[in-house]
Amino acid sequence: MTAFQLQAEPFEFKIGFDFEHQAIADGFAFIAGVDEVGRGCLAGPVVAAACILDTTRPVPKGLNDSKQLTEKQRNEISSELRETAVAFAVGVVEAEEIDRINILEATKVAMIKAIEALSPSADHILIDALQLKHLRIPQKAIIKGDSISYSIAAASVIAKTYRDNLMVDYDSVYPQYGFAGHKGYGAAVHLQAIKDHGTCPLHRMSFRGVV
Repeated sequence: MTAFQLQAEPFEFKIGFDFEHQAIADGFAFIAGVDEVGRGCLAGPVVAAACILDTTRPVPKGLNDSKQLTEKQRNEISSELRETAVAFAVGVVEAEEIDRINILEATKVAMIKAIEALSPSADHILIDALQLKHLRIPQKAIIKGDSISYSIAAASVIAKTYRDNLMVDYDSVYPQYGFAGHKGYGAAVHLQAIKDHGTCPLHRMSFRGVV
């Protein structure tokens, strides 16, 4: 039976493996951190990652919430995680589906895709803030989880670097929008490009600022 728990942690809580160790003590073996990136963008997909770390090994130096890292740090940490993680996977939901089902549901779909692609499969999940009620795996939703759980932080870094690389690739297809710079977020230069050139297939037509 799936367990849900939304937990807010005290401000002084430091990033580490506390939640993972608790799950291991409860009898779980493969604890996956799950996080997403791109929910607030005007263009491009929402991307989620799931990552299972070996809690007996040192984590990459500086591992933290991807928003707290520089691009160089994210890329270095992501490369190391891809070599040392027990497993990781990515789930992607494109703009068309985001418009069809809404961004919150699309985020959940991306997370479930990432979790289901893990090998070995996760038997417990730590999620940044959200609950996946349709996923029958024990899980804990943790507010600001990407800044207090190494596994969730790892997922945030993998998701961020994966999505950034996608948007850089899209920049060569739609160079008029500057995706390599703002990655699809609502930067002034992006909003002006929409006014000047209209939209492209990457744009989320249900988002304010796009139409």
